[in-house]
Amino acid sequence: MADPIKRALTRRRVQRGRLVNEEPNEKLVLGVKFAIAMTVCLSLLEVAHLAFMHSWNSEVFAAISGLSGTILGIFVGQKT
Repeated sequence: MADPIKRALTRRRVQRGRLVNEEPNEKLVLGVKFAIAMTVCLSLLEVAHLAFMHSWNSEVFAAISGLSGTILGIFVGQKT
């Protein structure tokens, strides 16, 4: 089974009438996987904070927003 993150980051372009696939750097793929994992972990932390403390933690939400924006920026920037 192909890696969905690697497939999503693969750049496809036409060169001399042929379709050329440019695969992303392996470090970029690992970095995106790490950022997605940290976003999931922070989301679970925020849910736990809401469940046990009954309050919203804006610092954790800011970290989640920052990581989500970084991930989206990588996907958009890699395709162009």
